[in-house]
Amino acid sequence: MPRDFYEVLEVPRDAGPDELQQAFRRLARQNHPDVNKDPGAEERFKEINEAYSVLSDPELRKRYDRFGEDFRRVPEDWEERVGAGAGGFGGRAGRGRRATWTAEGLDVDGAFVGGGFDGIDLEDLLGGMFGGRGRGPRAARSAGADQEAELPLTVEEAYRGGRKEITLNGPEGPRSYTVTIPPGVTDGRRIRLAGEGGRGLGDGPAGDLYLVVRLLPHPLFRVEGRNIHVDLKLAPWEAALGATVPVVAPGGETKVTVPSGSSSGRRLRLRGQGMPDPAGHPGDLFAEIKIMVPARLGERERELYSELATTSTFDPRRATTDDARRRR
Repeated sequence: MPRDFYEVLEVPRDAGPDELQQAFRRLARQNHPDVNKDPGAEERFKEINEAYSVLSDPELRKRYDRFGEDFRRVPEDWEERVGAGAGGFGGRAGRGRRATWTAEGLDVDGAFVGGGFDGIDLEDLLGGMFGGRGRGPRAARSAGADQEAELPLTVEEAYRGGRKEITLNGPEGPRSYTVTIPPGVTDGRRIRLAGEGGRGLGDGPAGDLYLVVRLLPHPLFRVEGRNIHVDLKLAPWEAALGATVPVVAPGGETKVTVPSGSSSGRRLRLRGQGMPDPAGHPGDLFAEIKIMVPARLGERERELYSELATTSTFDPRRATTDDARRRR
């Protein structure tokens, strides 16, 4: 049985968006496969990502809270469909009345009228809404419902694209798909698998399956649209004197020229080194300078730094104040 998403994120069921985000970031950092080499870290990371993708989406969370692990089988307009007629609930909700299935039971126009999920066959209960066979008059020809699932990708997978094998758990058990991922696919992009959604009624066509791309957190890269941001760590002398240094990018290591006199926070732009776009212009790679100092100094290093401290007239605090005055 899949774990409860709230348990996965270690949050209460009434957790707000900020609490969910904080829990997700903490657990994602702990379990990212590039950081955590434990054999089970990758599976935990995928589980954490799936839980956050669902609970951070108000509509998906609403369905999950009501239907549990069956929530993906519920079409987005299930409340409207139920409210329009009684067939899926055996006639208990009259035409035009509002019916909502909760964990406690069926609520029609604010009146509790039926038991909870225990012992209930959800497929039989909601009939054709899930593309099932249905019974009686509802078994007439009808197209199957479109379905949606998350497609977690690393930044590298999204950058290069290609074919990916995935397995999804559906009402009839696990099912594998071969998905073609366009190079440079961005977060939130939907990939359509025609005819792989809910089954139609009678000889009705099957619905479509939509895979929603979710970029996984990365220890090095931050993706904003098609632009990619990465930290560029420099030694003090590299920042002061200028240097040509390597920088990591999703497409492989490249070189960047650091101008002399560069301070932490300065961003160097590498045009066209961001996410590719087959239909237009690729994004850019931004390398943000972060000046690093040795944690421990050798004897000679300490002498040189001491000499610099007594020789240099540079005052970083005054320079910051002067820059602020010039901007006024």
